[in-house]
Amino acid sequence: MQNHLQDLWKVAQGPWESGVLPSAEKLARARASLPATLPETGSDLELVQRHILDDIAPAFNGASISPNYYGFITGGTTPAALFADNVVSAYDQNVQVHLPNHSIVTDVEYNAIGLLLDLFRLDRSSWYNGTFTTGATASNILGLACGREYVLQQAAQKKGSQLQSVGEEGLFEVMSALGLTGVQVLSTLPHSSLVKAAGVLGIGRSNVRNICHASDPLCFDLEQLEKELARTDKVSIVAVSCGEVNTGRFATNGTDLRDIRQLCDKYGAWLHADGAFGIFGRILDESSEFETIKNGSDGIELADSITGDGHKLLNVPYDCGFFFTRHPTVASQVFQNANAAYLTAGNSQGPSIPSPLNIGIENSRRFRALPVYASLLAYGKSGYQEMLSRQIKLARKIYEWLFDHPGYTALPQASSKAELLDQTFMSVLFRANDAELNQNLGNRINDSSRMFVSGTSWDGQPACRIAISNWRVEVERDSALVIDVLAQIAGN
Repeated sequence: MQNHLQDLWKVAQGPWESGVLPSAEKLARARASLPATLPETGSDLELVQRHILDDIAPAFNGASISPNYYGFITGGTTPAALFADNVVSAYDQNVQVHLPNHSIVTDVEYNAIGLLLDLFRLDRSSWYNGTFTTGATASNILGLACGREYVLQQAAQKKGSQLQSVGEEGLFEVMSALGLTGVQVLSTLPHSSLVKAAGVLGIGRSNVRNICHASDPLCFDLEQLEKELARTDKVSIVAVSCGEVNTGRFATNGTDLRDIRQLCDKYGAWLHADGAFGIFGRILDESSEFETIKNGSDGIELADSITGDGHKLLNVPYDCGFFFTRHPTVASQVFQNANAAYLTAGNSQGPSIPSPLNIGIENSRRFRALPVYASLLAYGKSGYQEMLSRQIKLARKIYEWLFDHPGYTALPQASSKAELLDQTFMSVLFRANDAELNQNLGNRINDSSRMFVSGTSWDGQPACRIAISNWRVEVERDSALVIDVLAQIAGN
């Protein structure tokens, strides 16, 4: 059994040579092995281990292990992060209460937040307020919840109201007292997790509104934005897509964000940046090769809150997200634990570290900061720059081939190949020119078992997306595989 576990460890760290998806036979075997009912008595531990390794694990997909899984922006797990994650499982420590005499875990998490700020070139003096989450959805819930708290406080101050906190007094009570009809989220092509967060928080999915130019669904119409911000019956959160999910492109550049920041300050709005993967544009070097991407993520430091995903381009295990805010007290006004004296911190030594349970959703959670900490120390700024550089170069090499191929259309359509490649981050969006093939293009690609893509839509028609985010990417090897698969499907 020890040898079997060692083999599994090698699979997790080494090259992935099996199909990206499990075969039908492996799936059938795994499903047939599942017990119909809970047994009266337990099985021997070694038998359970063999069942999991021999029956269940072969039916997993290679989403994080294979460099050719492009269906979702799942990233992978670096060897350093994998090691740390196993340590986390072995010790199983709850990281949520800062008790400095009991454990170092909250200190490590706080330090990891600082290291992330350094990676993203965010000033610690402004941004060292944050926490780790399960991913983009939880992080966007935090961002909109803090925004909701802030904008209603701003409205209360303007009206001379004594109301202080939605978290304390309730959304309905505050809205009624201020004579407001709602909170709205103004965005362009927002990710579904942001819309979900609005539903969870009582803002309402229908109150997430696209404020975009008619000619560009990702670009803010600043005139329309100001009209919405000036409304007296609603308060507003502006949410910027720092990396649109289909194209990887950015809703703004530094100039746009400065204009949006001024409007938010003028009308008391909260500016939230959904940087799930787009924030990683800030880690790139200063070469002209990546200038457009860096411009897309420029100005994100002007936001009030930023969310990101660790299990995407940071390449640490599921589940891991992070949340930063420039406002150190707002999160605790929303997420603090009331009437729980046993959860207060002990005498603090060293830096003032808030108990994570008072600034986030969970009261108990996994020590997901340790894989982040380990991976950042192992690879540093230059290691992550090199990793992302390979991912971008692969996306551009695939796009270059698609642009010239008569059987495909590279999306969004561009006037020249140079324009398309200049704006390419780590996503490749395309469709087949044959309408019949295009209807089933994603299935045809995935049936090859050599790579996996996700189906989507663009301009009201089916399309496919290749999302590149795994640390194992090799430009020449992987571009050759992708091009071979697509060429065979197109018939030449």
